[in-house]
Amino acid sequence: MDNKRVRLIIRGRVQGVWFRDSTRRQAARLGVTGWVRNLPDGSVEVVAEGPADKVDKLVQWCHEGPPAARVDQVIEDEEAWRGEFDSFEIRY
Repeated sequence: MDNKRVRLIIRGRVQGVWFRDSTRRQAARLGVTGWVRNLPDGSVEVVAEGPADKVDKLVQWCHEGPPAARVDQVIEDEEAWRGEFDSFEIRY
């Protein structure tokens, strides 16, 4: 199974709607590692690593987010696999 790493920038109403915690829980459920954080411009950044099919499922989920979110745009950049994370965390 191939591993994959992506960096996402998620724009819309994505801060103050439990997006980070919901992303963390979704990633843990899927077995994806990495982190999520709010950015000063109101967007959310995600770096995720894991089996390609699981990372793809997390990316798909990020296009919707939690119920209170409104996702307008997801910018996805695939990066070189690093295998540097043991878990998925919220960064501040």
